[in-house]
Amino acid sequence: MTDFNEILKQAKQMQEQFQKAQQNLHNQIVEGESAAGLVRVKMSGRHDLVIVKLADALMSEDKAIIEDLIAAAVNDAVRKLEEVNKQAFGNMAGGLKMPESFKFPF
Repeated sequence: MTDFNEILKQAKQMQEQFQKAQQNLHNQIVEGESAAGLVRVKMSGRHDLVIVKLADALMSEDKAIIEDLIAAAVNDAVRKLEEVNKQAFGNMAGGLKMPESFKFPF
């Protein structure tokens, strides 16, 4: 059986790793795009949209089309950021040794 003090020590280490990873992710920038790169956006790890770039070729398009393409590019960036978060935090609890009878709720 795992010692409770050892579990607490591991939990503290995991919390420190989590905070470090979270700070790194907040500083990260991902790029989303739509229409084969005609619309490009950059988003920070805090989900702040920091750059929107529209190709000149789009300026002759209908406003509704441009709005849809911007939304698609933002959604692409959000999905990429979710994947980065999943990779960063996905295996974090893997090293925590828990008793056999302990089950996570997920």
